[in-house]
Amino acid sequence: MDTKEIQRLLDYIAKSPLAEVSIETEGLKVSVKKNSAVAPVVTVAAAPAPVAAAPAAAPAAPAAAVVEAVADNLFTVKSPMIGTFYRAAGPDKDNFVEVGTEIAPGKTLCMIEAMKLFNEIDSEVSGKIVKILVDNASPVEFDQPLFVVEKA
Repeated sequence: MDTKEIQRLLDYIAKSPLAEVSIETEGLKVSVKKNSAVAPVVTVAAAPAPVAAAPAAAPAAPAAAVVEAVADNLFTVKSPMIGTFYRAAGPDKDNFVEVGTEIAPGKTLCMIEAMKLFNEIDSEVSGKIVKILVDNASPVEFDQPLFVVEKA
């Protein structure tokens, strides 16, 4: 089950009257519990099963960032998944963006590591980075604000 499938499952559960769902497949167990007063709680655990060796740092396909209008000319770019936020492709590499960086659709803003896969988060809007809301190497939740962008 990849992150897009997990995200679709979370969206479906959020809109349904179900309060709890557990799915277990070979090598993966997902349990989702929701409470109307708080955000859904998601637990993802890998089952103890032998897995063929694969490159852990292989980048996955770019994930689309969630964009929310904050004001007429400001947008909040939100995390499309749960994982660890990285501002650069590696510790010795330059950050993808800084405050004041001009961006366009398709420009990589950051990477989020989820289940040992590194997902590039690309911009869907043109503009300028006004604020970076998350520290490097910090855990992020689904739909957590990452950047504030001033619309071009």
